[in-house]
Amino acid sequence: MSEEKVVVLNFWPSMFGARVIMALEEKEIKFEYKEEDVFGDKTDLLLQSNPVHKKIPVLIHNGKPVCESNIILEYIDEIWNNDKTLRLLPSDPYEKAKCRFWADLIDKKVFDAGRRTWTKKGKEQEEAKREFIETLKVLETELGEKVYFGGNETVSMVDLVLISYYPWFHTWETIGGFSLEDHTPKLMDWVRRCLARPAISKSLPDRLKILGRVSQIIKLHEFFYGY
Repeated sequence: MSEEKVVVLNFWPSMFGARVIMALEEKEIKFEYKEEDVFGDKTDLLLQSNPVHKKIPVLIHNGKPVCESNIILEYIDEIWNNDKTLRLLPSDPYEKAKCRFWADLIDKKVFDAGRRTWTKKGKEQEEAKREFIETLKVLETELGEKVYFGGNETVSMVDLVLISYYPWFHTWETIGGFSLEDHTPKLMDWVRRCLARPAISKSLPDRLKILGRVSQIIKLHEFFYGY
């Protein structure tokens, strides 16, 4: 393992890149981080590593690129799977399928509704807020009385996928004018438990920095387009 070369290509605000970094940190895998400006000139390394989508994150393991964040999580879990490392997915096929289901739902529902809370206005924004909160309520119900989505002992793929959105919650709440603490208090308790894990807290981007960047984008859009 000590001779292995692991590189992560990422753009700092990305929830998709954050989950890859958290997985490596949780498993105590050493890696080299390389920042990509996805809105500027993309590096040759990124274009060569992900020629189809040309986007981050990319995990490069001993020169071989793996793309798409949840595929990367499964790859990490399969490669580094000895008794000393955390398992992100259960070995039971049915339980593994359930993890994949919830991870897929999070990326389809949370990402889209969250994005629309700051890119839309009026009725469209209100609908986005409703969908976002309702989705988190569904996830809160699935969590139930468990410490983590993976159970009472440790985090799973589902935990890493959902907590990767946490730095964006502050932006969506601030711009949308709502509080997740009011709507999903048990899920926010889960957030605090996740943040108490060093591998997670140190891997997530600064939520205030994200709000600042989004606010700049909104101001520029209003300047050029008037709304």
